[in-house]
Amino acid sequence: MIDKLIAAAKKAGEIILSAHDIENAVDEKSGTANFVTKYDVMVQEYLFDELKKSFPKAKFMGEENGADHLYENGLCFIIDPIDGTTNFIMNYRHSAVSIGLAQDGEMIAGVVYNPYMDEVFHAEKGKGAFLNGQKIEAVERSIAQSVVGYGTSPYYPDKMDATFKLVRDLYELSLDVRRSGSAALDLCYIACSRTGLFFETKLSPWDYAAASLIITEAGGSIGRIEGGDITFDKPCSVLAGNKKAAEEFHTRFSFK
Repeated sequence: MIDKLIAAAKKAGEIILSAHDIENAVDEKSGTANFVTKYDVMVQEYLFDELKKSFPKAKFMGEENGADHLYENGLCFIIDPIDGTTNFIMNYRHSAVSIGLAQDGEMIAGVVYNPYMDEVFHAEKGKGAFLNGQKIEAVERSIAQSVVGYGTSPYYPDKMDATFKLVRDLYELSLDVRRSGSAALDLCYIACSRTGLFFETKLSPWDYAAASLIITEAGGSIGRIEGGDITFDKPCSVLAGNKKAAEEFHTRFSFK
């Protein structure tokens, strides 16, 4: 199963790498700085069509022109065709294809592919997490021993003050902070211990569905900033990290 998801993600990555004249292929969606390109739509359509061949009974939840709710019975793909669209538009070369697969509402497989670095993160439930075929682990480190990643929830301006207050607090506690523009990759970087903690005050399920399984299979932790489980049927806040850093966060901070 996972091989089919990886193959589809890599082919989708080829579409991203072949993109040209991107600045003339951009439309704005509702919200602040919320863009979509013809390539987002092209990649999603490719993934839907390709994965239907191997999983004809599966349902699909996608960011661009697809179903926007989770099917809790049977198989359901949760797909972000280009996570980091603004990066893609600006040729920042840090974006990813994200393919999550849920069974009866629970994640069972996930693939996140960065075509610019040719890095494939993947996991199947109960089988561990991997980067280009090598097993990875979210090594337990304190916040003081970690780099912290964060997202700014740019589509939700009302989250700005809370976000940057927390960034400041974590900057003072940690080795440093990073804002990359791709939540899916930020989360995978926890799984391979490049970072120790990540937060964003509001994300959509396709941003974190695949990576959530990769983190937990690597021994890390993911939930909401205010506590409790992430949701796959609607947006929510996200706090992820190695277990030591995540526990320390909830001890130090109360977020509502």
